[in-house]
Amino acid sequence: MASDMSYTTEEIAKLLKISKLTVYDLIKKGELPSYRVGKQMRVDAADLEAYKQRAKTAAIAERPAPAGHSFHSAAPAAFNGPRSIVITGHDIGLDILAKHMEKHIPGIRPLRSFVGSMDSLISMYRGESDIVSTHLLDGDTGDYNIPYIRRILVGSSYIVVNLLSRNAGMYVKQGNPFNLEHWSDLSRPGLRFVNREKGSGARVLLDEQLRLHRIKPDQLIGYENEQTNHLGVASKVSSGEADVGIGIEKAAALVGQVDFIPLIQERYDLVILKNEHTQTWLPSLLHITRSEEFKKELLTIPGYDLSLTGEILYET
Repeated sequence: MASDMSYTTEEIAKLLKISKLTVYDLIKKGELPSYRVGKQMRVDAADLEAYKQRAKTAAIAERPAPAGHSFHSAAPAAFNGPRSIVITGHDIGLDILAKHMEKHIPGIRPLRSFVGSMDSLISMYRGESDIVSTHLLDGDTGDYNIPYIRRILVGSSYIVVNLLSRNAGMYVKQGNPFNLEHWSDLSRPGLRFVNREKGSGARVLLDEQLRLHRIKPDQLIGYENEQTNHLGVASKVSSGEADVGIGIEKAAALVGQVDFIPLIQERYDLVILKNEHTQTWLPSLLHITRSEEFKKELLTIPGYDLSLTGEILYET
């Protein structure tokens, strides 16, 4: 049935003969209700038709009245539904943040986009997201995120806020039969590796450590074997399909039959552009990240360090 149809943002752009960025703007403003299926944002056919009818009504209302005539009835009020806020990243802390935002900030509807750190920053540069999360290690400085943010968001005004810190390291078989303890151990011949996709924070962490320890990627059997999240990597190690992978501590606990070797504490930050749209809810977002209610819920998740949570780390 037509009422069951839905469209991607690309299809909407073609149907309305507008740019994809304009579609995202309509979604952000709440004029075009949407929802996410996997990595795709979709709009129901009924909501698209309703938007077109509102646009037609507004256009008719703006036409000048014929000579000697006047319109006595006002046009229907503009659509004032909740404004969509796109939040990118995988960590469950983002789901908790979205829930608190929906509860405490009226007039918004948080939407989750499950993409990696680098793709998140690129989506912000393109105007496709409102809050992006990132955990990208710069091996030369030892700093997280800010070196990458400054390079990608050139010319933009933004704020970087810490959400949490967490342990990252290696997933190994239970009992750690290969006695893996350091990044340099990845150079051992015969180890079967499982990787994350390009652009993810875990992939950047691995590639930086390989570079610093002078290990060539082609030395790792399975370097091209990619999973799209931490659970996928941990599961491959748990099932015996791989001997080692890189990820965060929580996934090992969720999967089971996997030991976690912590190697680094990574900083997981939020980036928000500063503009007329975000300034309406940014103060409330900062208040949420600093609230005891929010932190108390984050603390129920093992492995989180909240010593910097809510702190502004960088601002342009």
